[in-house]
Amino acid sequence: MIETTKAIVINTIKYGDTSLIATCYTNSCGLKTYMLKGVLKAKKAKVKTAYFQPLMQLNLTANHNNRGALNSIRDVEIINFYGTIYSDIKKQSIALFLSEVLYYSIKEEEKNEALFEYLETSFLWLDMHSNISNFHLLFLLNLTKYLGFYPKLNSVNLLYFDMLEGRFISSSSSNTVSGEKLDQFKRLLGINFDAIHEVNFNASNRQNVLSILIQYFELHLEGFRKPKSLNVLKSVFN
Repeated sequence: MIETTKAIVINTIKYGDTSLIATCYTNSCGLKTYMLKGVLKAKKAKVKTAYFQPLMQLNLTANHNNRGALNSIRDVEIINFYGTIYSDIKKQSIALFLSEVLYYSIKEEEKNEALFEYLETSFLWLDMHSNISNFHLLFLLNLTKYLGFYPKLNSVNLLYFDMLEGRFISSSSSNTVSGEKLDQFKRLLGINFDAIHEVNFNASNRQNVLSILIQYFELHLEGFRKPKSLNVLKSVFN
């Protein structure tokens, strides 16, 4: 079926010498994977490799096949051009890291307009702002709302956070966070990106919270892997 939809690039891998396989999150039908035949050698083709950088926002006209099958793209254009994400080293590192997180987190081939809007508006915010050192932390935390395991905020004043249950508890058990690390984690709860400048983490704080979030994703998402770009991200923000 031929469909036109907005899409966000999540991942690309090389296929053979001349082709790419691109995974995108679409507004109309969730996660879709496309075969881009000959795109690496065709200089005048409508579909260009430059369109498929991490988190690029596109408008696709595509032939969508049955669930799980590779799809093909008939036409593509860039929408919501980024002005800084691919030229700023910190934003580049965030984009690469978050594209890996999304690749391991989103599996559903079904429409979820709320999730798509969150991705779309978040990446535009990243592009337009300069105070972005903690962006990836808040992005991951708020992403859990759409994936179904945002922390339960009742009893938030208790001394331990049970990552497996996603709730605050009064005594320590396995997979709990407490003390200073928990205090840092709590500073992100309930805020949006426009309030992120109020969270003054140093490099150590940032690494502590990132480690908590990565473990939280690992506990709740089957098949989730630590992104290969994690060390690069840590290095850039140290």
